[in-house]
Amino acid sequence: MLDITIDKLSQESGVAALLILQIESGHGYDATPQHYAALKLTLERMGVAFLDAGEGGNGGEGLRLVARVSDDGLRPEELTAANDD
Repeated sequence: MLDITIDKLSQESGVAALLILQIESGHGYDATPQHYAALKLTLERMGVAFLDAGEGGNGGEGLRLVARVSDDGLRPEELTAANDD
């Protein structure tokens, strides 16, 4: 959905791709709190919201995609003579 690759996440966060793969597989033994903070901050900039338990409804901790504001211009059905610049 967000088109985030390991390489892109690594480049944006400064965390080595191999370490990200290790973290994902549950074997990120060399990961420090700074690595996790960098990944979280980068994912938040990319549109991921981290939820605490009970936030946004019943349930435990989780993730949510942030609604993005798009500036793609006007849709064809919104075009009128008044906004034709």
